[in-house]
Amino acid sequence: MKTSKLFLTIAFAFIMLFSINIQAQDFPGLDKSPMDAASYPSSYKVSDKAVKVFYSRPQLKDRTVSKLAPNDKVWRTGANEAAEVSVLKPIKLGGQTIEPGTYSLFTIPGDSEWIIILSSDVNVWGSYGYNEANDVARIKAPVSEGKTSLEAFSIAFTDDAMHLGWGNVRVTVPFSI
Repeated sequence: MKTSKLFLTIAFAFIMLFSINIQAQDFPGLDKSPMDAASYPSSYKVSDKAVKVFYSRPQLKDRTVSKLAPNDKVWRTGANEAAEVSVLKPIKLGGQTIEPGTYSLFTIPGDSEWIIILSSDVNVWGSYGYNEANDVARIKAPVSEGKTSLEAFSIAFTDDAMHLGWGNVRVTVPFSI
C-alpha cells in the first residue's frame, strides 16, 4: 500500500512538472506589424517627456501606401489598434493646444495634405469605431516626397514637428511645447 501511494505521488509530481513546462513555452510569434513608440524629447536619456505615441508599424511588402492607407478615408495611423497618444504636458500640434491626456490618433490621407485627428476615444481597434463627434483636434498637415522609401510606417519627433513617413510619403505636423 505504501509503495502504491509513493508511486502515485511521484507520478503526480512528474505530471505537474511536465504540464508546467509545456504551458511555460507557449509564446506567441513575432507580430507582423510590431509595436513601437515615438516621443518628445526623443532621446532615451530624457525621462521627462512631453508626448509619447504608441503605434504598430505595418510593412509595405510590395504594396503601396495608397492601398494600405487610402486617400479620403479615416485610417488608424498604423496597424492593429488605433495609435495612442499620451500627452504629458500641454503641447501645440499644428498650432492647436492639446492638454495632457490620452488620445487616439487617426489620419485622413490625401495627395497634398493629411488631416491629423486626435480623438478622445481610446482603446479602439482600427478605425472601425472612429466617431467624429469625439475629435479633440483636427490639423491639416502638408505632404512631401522623401528621397528614400521607408518599408515600415514610422513616426518621429524633432524640436519643431511630428513626422509621419511611409514609402516615399512624408507628413510634417508642426509641434511645440
